[in-house]
Amino acid sequence: MDKNTKKGFWTIRYTLLNATYFAAFCTIHACAAVYLLANGFTNTQVGVLLAVANIASAVFQPVIAGIIDKQGALTNRRFILISVLIILLGTVILFFAHSSKPVVFIIYALIYMVQFAYQPVMTALCFEYQKAGCNIQFGISRGLGSASFAVTSVFIGSAVENHGVSILMIATAVIMLVSAIIIFTFRKPAVTGNVVAGKQASSAASGDSRSVAHSSFTGFVRAYPAFALYLLGTVCFFFAHNMINDFMIQIIRSLGGGETELGYSNFLQAILELPVMALIGLVLKKISSRRLLVISGTAFFVKIFILLFASNMVMMYVSQSFQLFAYAVFIPAAAYYVSQTMDEFDQVKGQAYVTSAITLGGVFSNFISGVILDNFGIVPMLTTGAIVCAAGVVIAFIAMGKLPHRRVA
Repeated sequence: MDKNTKKGFWTIRYTLLNATYFAAFCTIHACAAVYLLANGFTNTQVGVLLAVANIASAVFQPVIAGIIDKQGALTNRRFILISVLIILLGTVILFFAHSSKPVVFIIYALIYMVQFAYQPVMTALCFEYQKAGCNIQFGISRGLGSASFAVTSVFIGSAVENHGVSILMIATAVIMLVSAIIIFTFRKPAVTGNVVAGKQASSAASGDSRSVAHSSFTGFVRAYPAFALYLLGTVCFFFAHNMINDFMIQIIRSLGGGETELGYSNFLQAILELPVMALIGLVLKKISSRRLLVISGTAFFVKIFILLFASNMVMMYVSQSFQLFAYAVFIPAAAYYVSQTMDEFDQVKGQAYVTSAITLGGVFSNFISGVILDNFGIVPMLTTGAIVCAAGVVIAFIAMGKLPHRRVA
C-alpha cells in the first residue's frame, strides 16, 4: 500500500495543520484583549476593532467559499497558504510598529479576520481529501488542534507576564512559518479509480451536484430550511461565547486572577475538547448530528449562566468545563451535519456559512460587550449574553426539531 493511503499518514499531517492553526488562534484571538489593552486600547476600542474584523470576515467567507466551490485556480489548499503568509507578514509588521495605534488597528484587524476566514476552508479541506482517498480522522485531528490551543495557553499566559505582549507576535510568526511549510507540502494524491467510481455512484444516486449548487444565501435558505434557521441560533450562541472569550481577562481580573489564570482557563476549556472531538465518530453512531447541535447550544447557555453567578476562580473553571458539551460538540457536529445534509458543491459554502454565523455572533458581541463593560460592568454584560444565548436555544429546538433539513427543488 502506498504511504499516501496508509491509515494514519494523512491524519497526522492534517493534525499538524490543525495544531499550528489553533496554537496561533490562541495567540491572536484568545489574547486579543491582552495585546490591545497593553497597547493603549480601551475596552470599547477593543470591541470596535474586533467587530470590524468580524464583519469583514463574515462577508469575506461566503465569497471565498463561492469561488473555491467553482473549482478554479483558487483551491482550499492555496487559500490556506495565502492566509498563513498574510498572517505571518502581519505579525512581523506589528512587532516593529506596535507603538502606532492606527497601524495596530489595521493590521491586527486584518490578521484576526484572515484567520477566521480560513477556518471553514480547513474543514472543507479535510472532506475534500477524504473524497480523494486520504484516510483522515477529522475528530481526532480537530481534537488535537484544541489540545495544541490548550498547551499554548498554559505557556503563553506566563510568557506574557514575564516578557510582555511582544512575545505574542514572536510566537505567532514562528507558528505561521511552520504552518506555511506544512500546507505547502500538503498535496492531494491522484484520485484512484475506486474513488472516482465511488464519487460517480454517489453523484448518480443524488443527481448532478453541480446542477443544483446554490450560489446565493436565499437559495440555501430554500434548500436547507433547518440549517438556515439554526444559523440564527448559532449567532446567539457565539454572541455569548465570544463575549466570554474576548473579555475573559477582564472577567478573570474581577475574580482576582491575571494572565496566568487566563492561560489555565483557556487550557482547561481547550483540553476538554479533545476527548469529545476524538470520539465524535462513535458519538454520531448513537446521537444524530442535528440532536448534538441542540445539545451544544444548551451547553453554551449553561456555561454563561454559571459564569454570571461566579464569585471566584473555581466557579470560573466550572463554567469553562462546559466547553466539553458546548464548543467541543458544536464544531464537529456542525461539520458532519453540513457534510451529511448538503450537496457536494454546496459544502464549502455550508461550512463558510457556519463560520460566518459564528463571526456575526462575535460582531454583535464586540460592539455591545465593550460598551456595556466600560459603562455598566461585568454582571450586566454577562446578563445580556445569557439572555441572547437563551433565545438561541429556543431557535435551535425549533430549527432542528420542526423544519425540514433538506428540501428538494
